[in-house]
Amino acid sequence: MPVKPSASPRMTLLTASAVCSLIVLDTNIVAVSLPSIARDLGASFTDIEWVVSAYMLGFAALLLPAGSLADRFGRQKMLMWGLGIFILASVGCGIAPTILMLDIARAIKGVGAAFLLTSALASIGHTFHDEAERTKAWAFWGSCLGLAMTAAPTLGGIITQYIGWRWIFYLNLPVGVFLMYWVWVAIPESRDAKSARLDPWGSLAFSASLLFLIWGLIEANRIGWSNPITYARLGGGALLLGLFVVIERVQQRPMIDLQLFRHPRFIGALLGMFAYAGCAQVMMTWLPFYLQNGLGFSAIFAGLGMLPFAITMLILPRIGARLAGRFTPANMMAMGLTLVGAGNLFSAWALHSGTYLPFALATAVTGAGAGLLNGDSQKNIMACVPRERTGMASGMSTTMRFTAIMLAIGVYGALLGTQTNQLLQVSLAASPFDLVEQSENIASRVVAGDMTAALSQVPEQARSVVEPLARDAFVGGFSRLLWVAGLLALLGAFGVGTLMRNPIPGFKPELA
Repeated sequence: MPVKPSASPRMTLLTASAVCSLIVLDTNIVAVSLPSIARDLGASFTDIEWVVSAYMLGFAALLLPAGSLADRFGRQKMLMWGLGIFILASVGCGIAPTILMLDIARAIKGVGAAFLLTSALASIGHTFHDEAERTKAWAFWGSCLGLAMTAAPTLGGIITQYIGWRWIFYLNLPVGVFLMYWVWVAIPESRDAKSARLDPWGSLAFSASLLFLIWGLIEANRIGWSNPITYARLGGGALLLGLFVVIERVQQRPMIDLQLFRHPRFIGALLGMFAYAGCAQVMMTWLPFYLQNGLGFSAIFAGLGMLPFAITMLILPRIGARLAGRFTPANMMAMGLTLVGAGNLFSAWALHSGTYLPFALATAVTGAGAGLLNGDSQKNIMACVPRERTGMASGMSTTMRFTAIMLAIGVYGALLGTQTNQLLQVSLAASPFDLVEQSENIASRVVAGDMTAALSQVPEQARSVVEPLARDAFVGGFSRLLWVAGLLALLGAFGVGTLMRNPIPGFKPELA
């Protein structure tokens, strides 16, 4: 068996950052292709939401146990397993013949991504524990993710338009194999000797709670918000989340150290991650919908149209690392969320111009705020836990990130679908054609990006009238989505700025 060379901290950081970048690239490259997937597989907007949410569900549900597994069995070992699952599921996505099979493969892929991200972040946290070095490491990590986010929309647009959306999944095969080699070479094995035992009941309760919550949010667009089944799903999710907390309280070393929630600083750091992911990072999924459905861009131009957001997100982590010496973490987080909120509100206003330039400037502001938050949000959470429990901390932080994205997709999707349908109903009621009863089906196809399928449901003589009405209804619904995201970000800025002014919690030599 070949002898493994010794790894330098720089190569560990580079490899772990590359693994995280693969996940970010894969997550955001899909967004531009969603309208093409809808047209190719005949999917409605609800179906398309599941393409994203199935991945996020598998991801978020397994992050906590993945963090514990990384601590217990070794971060390098979990990286290798995660890459294997991720590669095989990517192939499954590429060959999926139906939207259901694509959703199943995406959920499995999310499981692999959970092992990858928690183990990679824990490896970085374990390697860099000096404050100055840690700040530089997380800034570099943030820049790598920003670079992946910058490349993802354009690369996704090129692949989707010229060789087909299935190839955005096939490309993970050679990249994943390449990373498997470097994980073996560059990331030393590390673990927590006192790691928590596996918690299958806690994992099951948490996973089930997320499933019921996102199931209720997404399917409400199909069956209605007043349907008792919707209430049952959302209520069941809340009850299961409460059960998860009860289970964790009786564990000697739980997946989540609930003692940390006694510290306002830790709560503020988690809230910052939640607000960042739910108001900024999720826009990498939503903004391409407007570029294609609202402005009529092709997949490749929609990808290029995301560059103002992505470039400012790439640049700002480095600037943020310099500002960190002048501003407190509380002020940095509040500043980033304020920029995100202002950018989303500006974007909502820019939509009504019907042109790209104002929208591009607005998304650049949102991207700037996201860039300030990207590395800082992770660093602030990791600073609140002892070094030997970095796996648990990375599991908590990434769970918060992707739970926020998943719930934001559900909430914003419900808002967009409902508002688009309501606005279209009003417009169709005033038109010379009796099409109000078909508005829900038309709106679902329009929001998914399949205008052709939407127009096929109406008489030919009505299509020239319905198309601009449907597009205007979508723009109106998307504007309200951005207003909500902007106001939530500003609210988050106030909460995080207040909570994070408290001191970092102290640690005992051993955790009970």
